Amino acid sequence: MTPEQYVQDKAARSGSSFYYAFLFLPPPRRAAITAFYAFCREVDDVVDEVGDPGVAATKLAWWRTEVASAFAGRPSHPVTKALMPHTAAFDIRAEHLLAVIDGCQMDLEQSRYLDFAGLARYCHLVAGVVGEVAASIFGQTQAATTAYAHRLGLAMQLTNIIRDVGDDARRGRIYLPVAELKQFDVKAQEILNRGYSERFTALMKFQTERSHRCYDEAFALLPEADRQAQKPGVMMANIYRTLLREIEADDFQVLHQRTSLTPLRKLWIAMRTNWRGR
Repeated sequence: MTPEQYVQDKAARSGSSFYYAFLFLPPPRRAAITAFYAFCREVDDVVDEVGDPGVAATKLAWWRTEVASAFAGRPSHPVTKALMPHTAAFDIRAEHLLAVIDGCQMDLEQSRYLDFAGLARYCHLVAGVVGEVAASIFGQTQAATTAYAHRLGLAMQLTNIIRDVGDDARRGRIYLPVAELKQFDVKAQEILNRGYSERFTALMKFQTERSHRCYDEAFALLPEADRQAQKPGVMMANIYRTLLREIEADDFQVLHQRTSLTPLRKLWIAMRTNWRGR
């Protein structure tokens, strides 16, 4: 299997909403974003799939070394071999990849966030930086597009957190800020025990309203000159926001199940965004 086949398989098997947006890109950009996405999946899987935190930390340390080696011209992993030919053309830097690793490292070291500022820092590393690289690959021409990409990354990561409250709790993680749990009088143990209540619903409405605001703020930040090039990001946002609305319509039943959209629906949303341009 070639490095290019490896990253393509990694992206396709993930079932991610990102994959459907990639389909509409020209081949060089599609190859670059697929390789970058595969890198993100590799390091994220270390945290999600390796049960021993010590082993996971060792694997992340290996990835840091691999990033340094790759940018020194010596990639050894299929993902970095597939990614390195695109780094110069799309301004993908070692600091971007290391930031993603830093975010995954936070998952090993921290299972609670005291306030939204702390959570936002985590979201910046695992999603904002990803959005920045994606915007560059899609075809950024305006400096202001970076602010849009960071805000959109935050909106999408907040959507992930809302969707995965139950799954994350079963892994011992609660991303909802402690201060906001206290604000709505929701105990961590209630979430761990899958305990629904009016208080929990109010908390989730609060989280969802913030995520919607971030989507609106992101689109307001996107310069008109880059709207056409950034259409794949808009596709992803529309898929994620549809998912968020599904969770709302289901009255935030996220503690015992993981809401998702079918592949056909994701493809339809991507196609509709491509036709309409928004």
